[in-house]
Amino acid sequence: MKILVLAPHPDDEVLGCGGIMKKYSKRGDEVYLCVVTQGYSPDWSEEFLRNLRDGLDQANRILGTKEKFFLGFPTAKLDMIPQKELNDALFRLVETVQPDVIYAPSMSDLSRDHRCIFESLLVAVRPKPGMHTPQVLCYEVLSETDWGTPLHNFVPNVYEDITNEFGDKIEAMKAYKSELKDFPHPRSVEAIEALAKKRGSEVGTYAAEAFVLIRSFQK
Repeated sequence: MKILVLAPHPDDEVLGCGGIMKKYSKRGDEVYLCVVTQGYSPDWSEEFLRNLRDGLDQANRILGTKEKFFLGFPTAKLDMIPQKELNDALFRLVETVQPDVIYAPSMSDLSRDHRCIFESLLVAVRPKPGMHTPQVLCYEVLSETDWGTPLHNFVPNVYEDITNEFGDKIEAMKAYKSELKDFPHPRSVEAIEALAKKRGSEVGTYAAEAFVLIRSFQK
């Protein structure tokens, strides 16, 4: 099975679905990551960007990612890009990977980058006759989904047990040294653990990741 994770920015993949990425790779499935945006100087220092790339590589080695794609759109500026450009880029990506399942950011998220990707993905995977139709799920991201508008609440309807993969998720997040914060920041080890345990308790297990199923097509 082929899994495609869309990350607006490096570390979103770990926060949102690092556990399930590791779970898939452990059982022999192919896990692909696409980082949609990229930071550029002078908005960010070259040292920061280099450390972020190093963290991305290290984190995804831990998770067992097979291949990474980079679309190179400017970070925090997707709302300035013509939507058709993002639509077309995601369409080409899906055609290349041919994923069975896509994990994407949620429309509930605070970041406009996250919401732009969600909207363009739905265009890119419109179920037309003769076209590949993957399953689409949205993940939650601490300090994005929880800080977003209450008009689009994240209400999960799919849960994945990550009890055995939770340690790998934390180690992958630690690779992002510039992104991991001290508690009580949402992007702290303690907050990540608290969310995993909360989602786990909702389905009777120690740790889980939660998702919203957008579309599932069974032949």
